[in-house]
Amino acid sequence: MALLWVGLGNPEPGMAANRHNIGFMAVDAIASRHGFSPWRRRFKGVTAEGTIAGEKVLALKPLTYMNASGESVQEAAAFYKLPVSVITAFHDELDLVPGKVRVKKGGGAAGHNGLRSMDRMLGTQDYWRVRLGIGHPGSKERVLGHVLGNFSKDDSAWLSTTLDAVADAAAMLVQGKPEDFMTRVALLTQDIR
Repeated sequence: MALLWVGLGNPEPGMAANRHNIGFMAVDAIASRHGFSPWRRRFKGVTAEGTIAGEKVLALKPLTYMNASGESVQEAAAFYKLPVSVITAFHDELDLVPGKVRVKKGGGAAGHNGLRSMDRMLGTQDYWRVRLGIGHPGSKERVLGHVLGNFSKDDSAWLSTTLDAVADAAAMLVQGKPEDFMTRVALLTQDIR
């Protein structure tokens, strides 16, 4: 059985560098590092397939826009008859400092529309999440502009280091070792702050 790794983001070319698109960036980095197949359109998104640590991984980037991400995820999961336990969402996280990465299973959407859509379409919150810290702008009024704003030049060093670390440590996620994955990412990114 394959693992389904979903990067959350918006497909608009002008939004490619948005903080909200760090989920897309993460699965791109993983697919590139591990020699996945070329991306192709399916399930209201684009998919690439590969093998990490001997396991088949299907990477998915929904093209439905963030607020309807769950439609694409649900279609792919239904097609492959995948249980929710093999689904992992990679997404931006306001409540973590830039470059910090946390893995957890289940939990609320915390205002994240991509997760909210997945919860609704999958009928559960019980999938894995790789939370990629983008920092908080300080006030609620500035959140929308922050997540839909592009990463700045100052962000580029920690961003590329973090994405490289996530791709480098991906085998530990495949092996069901989220703690080891977080430790490895932390070690590889310790010089960026």
